[in-house]
Amino acid sequence: MESIVSAAFVGVIWALFSGQPLIIMGSTGPVLVFEAIVTMTCRTYDLDYLPIRFWIGLWTGFFLFIMVATDASHLVRYITRFTEEGFAALISFIFIFESLEKLLAVRKERNVCTYPMECPVLYSQCSCNITGELLELNQNISKSWCKVNGGRLVGDGCFYIPDVFFMSVLLFGGTFILSAKLKNFRNQPFFPTKFRQIVSDFSVTAAIILMSLLDFYLGLDTPKLSVPTGLTPTRHDRSWFVHPFERNPWWTALAAIVPALFAVILIFMDQQITAVIINRSENKLRKGCGYHLDLLVLTVSVIFCAVCGLPWMVAATVLSINHVNSLKQESESRAPGEAAQFVKVRENRLTTLGIYVLIGASVFMKSILSRIPMPVLYGVFLFMGVSALRGLQFVDRLAIIFMPMKHQPDFIYLRHIPLRRVHLFTFIQVVCLALLWVLKSFDESSILFPLMVLALVGVRKLMDFIFAQKELALLDDLMPEQTRRKKEDETLSLAEHAKSDETPQDQQTGSGGTTPVISVHLPNGHIMKIPKIATGSVSKKGPASPTSLERVDENHHEPPKSPRPGRWLKSRTTKNEHSTQPLLPKVSANPRHGQIPEEGSPSPLPVRHSPIITICPATPTQTLRGMQPPLV
Repeated sequence: MESIVSAAFVGVIWALFSGQPLIIMGSTGPVLVFEAIVTMTCRTYDLDYLPIRFWIGLWTGFFLFIMVATDASHLVRYITRFTEEGFAALISFIFIFESLEKLLAVRKERNVCTYPMECPVLYSQCSCNITGELLELNQNISKSWCKVNGGRLVGDGCFYIPDVFFMSVLLFGGTFILSAKLKNFRNQPFFPTKFRQIVSDFSVTAAIILMSLLDFYLGLDTPKLSVPTGLTPTRHDRSWFVHPFERNPWWTALAAIVPALFAVILIFMDQQITAVIINRSENKLRKGCGYHLDLLVLTVSVIFCAVCGLPWMVAATVLSINHVNSLKQESESRAPGEAAQFVKVRENRLTTLGIYVLIGASVFMKSILSRIPMPVLYGVFLFMGVSALRGLQFVDRLAIIFMPMKHQPDFIYLRHIPLRRVHLFTFIQVVCLALLWVLKSFDESSILFPLMVLALVGVRKLMDFIFAQKELALLDDLMPEQTRRKKEDETLSLAEHAKSDETPQDQQTGSGGTTPVISVHLPNGHIMKIPKIATGSVSKKGPASPTSLERVDENHHEPPKSPRPGRWLKSRTTKNEHSTQPLLPKVSANPRHGQIPEEGSPSPLPVRHSPIITICPATPTQTLRGMQPPLV
């Protein structure tokens, strides 16, 4: 109940007053690790947990308010792609690992009988132990009745339910596959565009409904979602406001400063790294960032949660990334077969507000939510973790390690940086990620987790002594990969165009017989070269007016003889040149004659040279790495 109340209150305040409402607030993994450390410490020294957490929250809010007043959010400029992608990958891996771990935990309560002949009969070998008395389960005495009355289930039949674990695996995998397939349904050729977009936007919801209906139809006792009823705390012996001390001594209020400093580092890094990821330039957001305002709203929420004994809500990286992905809008008008182009993100506060209003209203929807199987939710967590990994350059560089060079994508950093240097950068990032995972996994070292997250910034600074600034600008720059590649292609195209314009006229029409051309830059970055044609024919109505593609040669007053008529014109080039330039059908030079002449018909206008039209790419599709022009 505390988690629902905290999410509803903090979420609504965040949606209304924050600077970046696209961020989703939630109870994240690093914060839960910190809460577990504080709980273990209180048990070790026999202290009450909630009063200690009360003072930690107050000191944390005080330090965060000082950071807001001193504009400490400007430190986010030191959070580069190296830091943010390492942290985002860690959170995504936590989602993936936890979902698989929770699924395997289902077998502990719903065990699988390996040998069918030795399987216990359901309920026949199960009893309820209440104050030393064993009561056999029957229609009047059920498992739930035993647990409610403080009993303990005894016997193998209590924990064996046939086929439940395997059904949980099917629900888990089915939810993940359905969510992924329906999410990509917008790119399918079936049904109208609007219908495909609706199915893609509500893919996760549709997967949950379909798999829950399947579970309801089969009727197996799979673990279900537990939803509390009523607005009362989980512990019935406390109120909604925490007592500052209870039985703790007075000096615990001062001792809470030390863990509060760790909490400040963790909350600040968790919040601002997620904000930097959401405010990336490739998301094409039009609104401002609002780092200072976000930190102020977060400070108020931390103090409120500490006073009421509620979980702290900070920016959830995976949830925020999936929220932004769900609001992305793609181009609707495109050629058949062409991939959809990302246009913008629908920036609003309504979706965030609606999410947290529905979370608060979930208290009154127990009859519906209690029928959702937990394996279905585990499949949703797996889908969210995998979806958050998409678009991370760190994941792309990991995949390159296992790719032969000829199959590697045309990434901008592979054009300018040797492959071994790229692998070195990836290796350092993998080592940092592994250290974060190890520190999080062990109770003895988990107290150092906030410091290690902060140390990622220092590791990135030390990499200036290992890599050149040009290499770091390509591997660690926040400019999106596609934009950098397009910008470089445009730069090279303009350079080639300037070089062709500076070529002297006598070189274009020299003794080599090269035909002068007109260079036309196409929108896709390629260059169309059209030969300039000289004409001088005179019709009965007067001299022919030159067109935009015609140029009269002043050195020749008489037009040259027309070549032999035919459907295809032979090019006056050498054998090698002939092999590289395709022959096109002869087309009339006069724009009024758009048809191709028939076989044996005379040419309507004499042509000096064959009109060979070629299209040259702005940059070669395959280049030698290390031999490219310098990056501008």
